Amino acid sequence: MSEGPELSIVLPVHNEAESLPVLWRELEAVLARIDRHVEIVIVDDGSTDGSVDIARALARTDSRIRLIRLERNSGLTAAFRAGFDVVSGSIVVTMDTDLQNDPADLLVLLEALEGYDAVVGWRQRREDPPIKRLSSRIGNGVRNRLTHDFVHDSASIFRVMRRVCLEAVPPYAGMHRFVPTLLRLASHRVREVPVRYRPRRFGRSHFGVWNRALRGLADVFAVRWMMRRRIRYTVARDETDSISPDVSGR
Repeated sequence: MSEGPELSIVLPVHNEAESLPVLWRELEAVLARIDRHVEIVIVDDGSTDGSVDIARALARTDSRIRLIRLERNSGLTAAFRAGFDVVSGSIVVTMDTDLQNDPADLLVLLEALEGYDAVVGWRQRREDPPIKRLSSRIGNGVRNRLTHDFVHDSASIFRVMRRVCLEAVPPYAGMHRFVPTLLRLASHRVREVPVRYRPRRFGRSHFGVWNRALRGLADVFAVRWMMRRRIRYTVARDETDSISPDVSGR
């Protein structure tokens, strides 16, 4: 009987027909250097450009690839959740499919996972227009101020997590932007590691500055509410330890 996958890679796709074949060639070369059983879950988030056909073709050529299709465009958080629901590896990887994440950095993230529950790729040098870099800096600052956490790049989706971490991410829209904070809230050990961030080669970004600002602010207040409403208690050990179970059947 073959062993199950140790490493699950979730790739959300929305209209990335040009990028997907290039990404697979790069990722395939990196996986050849990883001595682990791997599964790749491609989650198509309502693409209309032929991404599904390309994903199907890739799955036919490599048995490690699975395709999950969402009936309509449901957003990045939903795409991740659909992937998380079917993965079986003890370590879960998430990354972009627009080629801005470099698959070679997966080796860096996996190595950094030793002693931690999750490692987040920090896009230290952004190859984005100035207005987008500025908005990202402001967004990170607001998130850190309101959550009392410090994360260099909260919105980075290039992450490596132990599977147990998935339980800490609630199934609500926008939560993919707060994964480091949500994991720390659940007492997981999280670290950030610098990764490369490349300019987009094909198409255009699905996320603009203004279509995220108000939504992101609403999301950060939702996370802040969760942090303030978190249940906190301490069990009195001296009391519980002094009670022995009655095994006499009385």
